[in-house]
Amino acid sequence: MINSRKLEDLHPYVAYLAQELCDQAKAVGIDVLVTCTYRDNESQAEAYAQGRTKPGAVVTNAKPGYSFHQHHCAFDVVPLRHGKPVWGTTGPDGQLWTSLGQIGLNLGLEWAGTWKTFREYPHFQYTAGLTIADFLNGKTLDDVIEIKYEDA
Repeated sequence: MINSRKLEDLHPYVAYLAQELCDQAKAVGIDVLVTCTYRDNESQAEAYAQGRTKPGAVVTNAKPGYSFHQHHCAFDVVPLRHGKPVWGTTGPDGQLWTSLGQIGLNLGLEWAGTWKTFREYPHFQYTAGLTIADFLNGKTLDDVIEIKYEDA
């Protein structure tokens, strides 16, 4: 079962964007912990079962195969305050998430904190416009992006 936190398990350009998010957040005083990058089918099945057939709150609506984490283009983070994760999303905690989300948006990432349904503050992704159906049909980010991430 693979539930990685390593940036190198992301597509190289997405790894670059994730590192930029962390670096830019740090530059404005926000420490960030990457909590998830790539998940295999078994890990995605476990995440999907939470809040359904296993205890806990629902954390994803994506069944195995249907998560952008499984296609190396999504990652989850949490801001830290005094070394401890900040999971709250209202008041001062919410302002921390909003700042982090804005950094991601400025980098061209999609931030699930802006989604109308199933808002997910820790989740960022870069799909270059590809859908899950595209990935399931064999497309990859390399098929559609021309960015040379080695030079980025």
